[in-house]
Amino acid sequence: MRTKFMRKEFLLIQISLSAVMAALVCVATLIIRIPNPMGGYFNLGDVMIFVSALTFGPVIGGLAGGIGSALADMIGFPIFAPFTLVIKGIEGSIAGLVTNRKSIFRDTLAVTVAGVEMVVGYFLAEFYPLQWGLGGALAEVPGNIAQIVIGGFAGIPTTLVLRRRLPEILKH
Repeated sequence: MRTKFMRKEFLLIQISLSAVMAALVCVATLIIRIPNPMGGYFNLGDVMIFVSALTFGPVIGGLAGGIGSALADMIGFPIFAPFTLVIKGIEGSIAGLVTNRKSIFRDTLAVTVAGVEMVVGYFLAEFYPLQWGLGGALAEVPGNIAQIVIGGFAGIPTTLVLRRRLPEILKH
C-alpha cells in the first residue's frame, strides 16, 4: 500500500512541476521579446527550459519547453506554435536526457546538444513548411544561437543553485 501511495505522490509532484515550469517558460518567453526582421523574436524562454530540464529531467524539461513555449507563441506569433511545441519539447527532453545532474560538463554538453536541435529544428521549419527560403531561414540562425548561449549561461548556474537547495523528492 505504501508504494502505491508513493507512486501517486510522485506523479502528482511531476504533474505539478511540469505545470509550474511550463508557466515559467511561458513568462520568461513573453517578458522580454526582441523582434527580428523575419517576424520571430529573441527571448529568455530557453533559460527556463534549461533550468527545467537540467534540474528535473527529460519529462518535465520536455513538457515545460514544449507547452510553455507554444503557449507564449499563441500570444502574438501563433504560426510558430505547432513547430515550437515540437522543437522546444524535444529541446527540453534532450537536455534532460544528456545531463547526469551531477557534472557541469554534462550540463554544458546537454545545453549544446539541445541547442543544436533547436537551431536546426527552427531552420527546417522556416525553410520548408513556412517557406521563408534559404535566406530567411539562415537569417534566424544567429539569433537562435544567441538565445541558446544566453540560456546556457543563465540556466546552468541557476540549476546548480536549485540542485543544492531543493529537497530530494523534487529532484527525481
